[in-house]
Order: sequence, then C-alpha cells, then structure tokens
Amino acid sequence: MASNVNPTVRRRRLGQELRRLRELKGMTAEEVAERLLVSQSKISRLENGRRSISQRDVRDLCGVYEVEDHRIVDSLMQMAKDSRQQGWWHAFGDIPYSVYIGLETDAASLRVYEPQVVPGLLQTRRYAEALITGALPESAPADIEKRVNVRARRQERIKDSEQPLRLWAVIDESALRRVVGDKQLMIEQLEHLLEQSQQPHVTVQVLPFEMGAHPGISGHYAILEFPDAADSSVVYIEGVTSDLYLEKANDVQKYSVMYEHLRAQALNADQTRQFITGVMKDYAR
Repeated sequence: MASNVNPTVRRRRLGQELRRLRELKGMTAEEVAERLLVSQSKISRLENGRRSISQRDVRDLCGVYEVEDHRIVDSLMQMAKDSRQQGWWHAFGDIPYSVYIGLETDAASLRVYEPQVVPGLLQTRRYAEALITGALPESAPADIEKRVNVRARRQERIKDSEQPLRLWAVIDESALRRVVGDKQLMIEQLEHLLEQSQQPHVTVQVLPFEMGAHPGISGHYAILEFPDAADSSVVYIEGVTSDLYLEKANDVQKYSVMYEHLRAQALNADQTRQFITGVMKDYAR
C-alpha cells in the first residue's frame, strides 16, 4: 500500500461525498436502498465509512444520483479502489478496533482522557502486556502478544521525526495508582511517562482525586483531528463489544468543550511531572 493511502480515511471521504450526492439529489437513505434493493443499513454504513465500498457500489450509486460528469465518477471509483487496500494493521489479522487504528494513523492530533490506565500510546511494552493479560483473562498468549505488537506499532506515530502525532493526554490519578503488574513495573511505566511528556508534541496532565467531580466522570474518550480540512474530527468512545464514533459537528463541539474543562481542572505540565515523581517515590518505599 502506498504510504499516502489510508483505506479507513479513504472510506470516510468517499462516504461523505456519496452522502453529499444523495442530499443534492434530495433522496433519503431509505429511497436509495429501495432503488438498489439493498438494506438501508448498508447505505448508512457506506456513507459513514464503516463498510468497504466496492467500485460496483459507487457505479450503482452514481447511477441513482444521475452523476453525468465522468471525471467525478472516475475519481470516486479510484477512491473506492484505494479504500479496499490494506493498512499496516491488516498484517496482524483480525483486530477489533481496526477502524480506530486507521483513523489514528492518519490523524494530526489526538486529545485523550483516560480515567483508568495509562493511554496506549504512552505505555511500555511490559505494562501493555500486563494490562491486556488482566483485561482479557481468557485470551491466548498469541493473541495477547499480537495486541501488544499492534500497540507498539501504533506508538511509532509519536516517534515520527517528520510528522509526529500531536498528543494531549489528561490522565486521572487512578491510572497512576492502579498497580498493573507490580510496583517495579509501575515505576518503569511512570519513568517512561515522564520521558514522553518532555517531547514538544506530547502534553501530559494529571487530574488528581482532590478535584472531585469533573466533566470526564462518565469515562474514557478521544478526539481525533486530521490534517486535511475535508476530514471532519471524530470523537471515539471505546466499548466492550462495539465502539462509538461521533462525527456530527455538534457532538464533536460538546466533547471538545468538555475536554477544555478537563485541561483547566488538571495539573499543568510541570505540576504533573512533580506529581508523577511523587507517585514513583510511593511505589519505591
């Protein structure tokens, strides 16, 4: 796959364009589904980028929307072809959160609130292995190793010397106090967190217990923003059996405002490093 072709992002862009063409035609998803003898859910999944789009799908939809400009049709057909190529993560086999990985791979910035554990992009390999083993007790060792390897591969985004991912992480104090593995492992993890927080494109803030109730009390979420203005920001909420992706401007705005409140209530970067150092001393006793 060409390095500048991200199949997940291609599907999103193509889906957005197909939705625009449908709306210009003044048709509902139900009407399109009826014309093509397919389910409405298929049309919805094609438009939100959650389903692979074949060139035949594009041809059929362009026919329904009466798109006469062959350049537009050819461009959409090429996007459909690109969207079916494989990203680096496909080499690891079936990954439950592959859609998220595709988005993260192409994102310019990521704002994440993590209430329970150290964010995946800032985890050491030993911490990740212990965490996944505890979270998925029925998983085979090979599956755990695969997940750890995928996590390590994802971390290359913040190591990229040319276009590193801009990462802003607000972490609840409980993530630092929860002993994953053992105390020595936690010291190693917190040392790594301190090192990562020194990078100019990585900001880490701790939200201490004493702050009480806060806008992130309902749980983990992440906001992804992309370098291309055509790609709308996405709010990602991880679930046990399925994940939620919010792309409507109003939803993204609400979560962005929540995040600003979290950043305001959390310790600043310097205070955070002092706080983490104090927790490390507690573990060393």
